[in-house]
Amino acid sequence: MANIHFKKVLVVGAGLVVILAAITGGALAERFFGLKNTFRVGTGTDQKILKEESVVIDVAEKVSPSVVTVTVETPERRVLNINPFGGFSSRTEGGDPQDIGSGFIVSVDGLVVTNKHVVDVTGAKYKVVTKDDKEYEVKEIHKDPQNDIAILKIEASGLTPVELGASDGLKVGQFVIAIGTALGEFRHTVTTGVISGLGRGIHAGNPYEGFVEQLDNVIQTDAAINPGNSGGPLLNSAGQVIGVNVAVAQGAQNIGFAIPVDVVRAGLDQFNKQGKFNGKPFLGVQYQMISRQSALLNDVPQGAYITDVVSDSPADKAGVKPDDIITEIDGQKLDEEAALADIIVSKKSGDSVNLKVWRDNQTLDLTAILSESSE
Repeated sequence: MANIHFKKVLVVGAGLVVILAAITGGALAERFFGLKNTFRVGTGTDQKILKEESVVIDVAEKVSPSVVTVTVETPERRVLNINPFGGFSSRTEGGDPQDIGSGFIVSVDGLVVTNKHVVDVTGAKYKVVTKDDKEYEVKEIHKDPQNDIAILKIEASGLTPVELGASDGLKVGQFVIAIGTALGEFRHTVTTGVISGLGRGIHAGNPYEGFVEQLDNVIQTDAAINPGNSGGPLLNSAGQVIGVNVAVAQGAQNIGFAIPVDVVRAGLDQFNKQGKFNGKPFLGVQYQMISRQSALLNDVPQGAYITDVVSDSPADKAGVKPDDIITEIDGQKLDEEAALADIIVSKKSGDSVNLKVWRDNQTLDLTAILSESSE
């Protein structure tokens, strides 16, 4: 009898093992045993089976000490409120620190990367706050306006820098993690998702606040990116930075964008060598593009109609005047497909450009040497 009972236990045990092996890979495992889906990372003998939640926890614990909150303190001012039904009142704005963005540490001696638009308020004082609530005053701000990147310098030592990964081999569907100060209030918020698109072109910023940046080749992700996440890191499952969170699509859900880390790495290399970023190439004109239809109706060539020329700018020195129409730059015609700014931004400060200008029914050939914009 004892032998028979022992065999029954073995059969039950074997059956239990089969059931477990069959259900640990899917939803039934989570339902009956509280087990989460797992995925495989690494190759060969180093291959390990890890729970997705464990990866997120490990990355958050590893990287959070390197993620900072950026705060701003603007000068105090009184704002007048006019009541449309009569009377007025006033309120005070500014004066108190406010969390406005995120950033991450890239050197032990106090270099922090964030977005340019996070630190764009003139006359404001900025600080960074680390995970352990230590505050550091920002001593220097260096901006790369072409890529919406800024480097902040604080007086500190022994900081924990992030590990920079690579963005040239990213794949759609790749798992990502974002860390930042969501909504300018909730510090060190961790969200997860996947890369949902690559090579996107977006306009980042707020036209009502006076800034809009054209950013090309950015990463699209469905990881929750909220106002306040700007400047924070987008990470792979190894805890390496693969992008800088920069924008959320207005009016859309689950669509955020990040600047590829390879752009940041190139900017850091340039900064470490030169102590500054190269500014945007600058011509110095205000203009309005003339469409083909408008050109035909007004018997003028298609191109960029110049409404104003900045004094002492490259355009001014080259002889460009208001009411001129720039029709070509370096042999490339200006039209709906190629606006003046699209061509200039592809150049570098110091480049010499040939301008074909239409003025009073005559075509002039002018040469301008592009300067460096400070913004």
